[in-house]
Amino acid sequence: MAQAFFGGVHPHDMKAATNEKAIEQLAAPAEVVIPMSMHIGAPCKPIVAVGDKVTIGQKIGEPGGFVSAPIHASVSGTVKAVEPRPYSMGGNITSVVIENDMQDEVSEEVQAPADPNALSVEEMVEIVKNAGIVGMGGATFPTHVKITSGIGKVNTVIINGAECEPYITGDHRTMLERPEEIIGGCVYLAKMFGVDKVVIGVEDNKQNGIDAMNKVIAEKKAPVVVEPLHCRYPQGGEKQLCQAITGRQVPPGGLPADIGCAVFNINTTCAIYRALTTGMPVVRKIVTVSGSGVVEPKNIECPIGTPVSSLLDACGGLKDGTYKLIAGGPMMGMAQYTADISVAKGTGAILAFCENEEKTVENPQCIRCGKCVSVCPMHLEPLFMYQYASKGMVEELNDAHIMDCMECGACSYICPARMHLTHMFKTGKQLLKDKMAADKAAAEAKKAAAEEKKEAVNK
Repeated sequence: MAQAFFGGVHPHDMKAATNEKAIEQLAAPAEVVIPMSMHIGAPCKPIVAVGDKVTIGQKIGEPGGFVSAPIHASVSGTVKAVEPRPYSMGGNITSVVIENDMQDEVSEEVQAPADPNALSVEEMVEIVKNAGIVGMGGATFPTHVKITSGIGKVNTVIINGAECEPYITGDHRTMLERPEEIIGGCVYLAKMFGVDKVVIGVEDNKQNGIDAMNKVIAEKKAPVVVEPLHCRYPQGGEKQLCQAITGRQVPPGGLPADIGCAVFNINTTCAIYRALTTGMPVVRKIVTVSGSGVVEPKNIECPIGTPVSSLLDACGGLKDGTYKLIAGGPMMGMAQYTADISVAKGTGAILAFCENEEKTVENPQCIRCGKCVSVCPMHLEPLFMYQYASKGMVEELNDAHIMDCMECGACSYICPARMHLTHMFKTGKQLLKDKMAADKAAAEAKKAAAEEKKEAVNK
């Protein structure tokens, strides 16, 4: 039975423009730009050079550490450049640019298991790892790490089908068009974690998606249960979803595994199914292109590395007066300064806005209404955190638990003064990280100096 989580808001879902539009396959562009960082953790090291021939599914990026995931070519063709290119998370990042030969040649590295159902847990995890699967809802945490660290601790596997951000409908369309992949991925996850069932949490504004999955569950007698949830943002946050489904609360600074839960996105689950049945790594992504600035909003599946400009062209371009482009949803997405960024594994939406949707004010002033406190799902006090961050009060920021902020934007949404709360919290987090790094460096320097002094005395 669905539980309630603390805080949250009820923004207009704005999904009508695309929730009844089938996923369209975008023809592969003439050139893809594949960033070497599409996951939390160290960036990948490019293992191809200019002039190399590559094929679909071929590994082109070697993981930079344990919390990392390999990256693969999404088209066949020739490596045109390995250089920094604009990145959706800000700045530039090393990317592999591939000139598409339009042959769609699949790599010999892509090998389907002879019998997926006969695979051991270790073999399945290794396939997931080699497929470069990450949290495709936007968190981009490497999936094999989450599985490996959760085995033996997790008793509840949850699939995140909440899709609570306004505008985004890619997961909803996947439920309607690919329910077999979702349920198939759930079955494999149940086997990997050794649980008797998997729970899919879906907000009740997607009833036809719930029905489609329940039909497949009944046909296959799969160990999966679909749990309808009341609509409330940010229900798609994994800590909130855990509480909504199990009633358990993740402790401050903790992870779902601390309460016996593991959470996976709908399209991550599909990627697991495809990797285990076909051997194909993550080379494509479903993206919702919507907003008042888009001529014809659509749900598009495209190769990883497709320029955002190509997606916009496929939707008829942008309307006159478009003033903002966002990668992600309107609550947690990041505004972009260019359409030259490319689609990554965590890109769920590209939104463009025009007309009179700009609601910011020049000099916002807090009126101490406390609404931000009442909607914060993490029990934080945004009005005080804003003051501390704006004045550089790092110790106070730490005491206010700013690192627990999930940057969901609920406080910014509800604020009648239009304070730039979420933006300031990102700045505050960086201030705290810088202070911690400086303190660590100072402590190490002090320790080294003490050791040198001790050695000098001994001499």
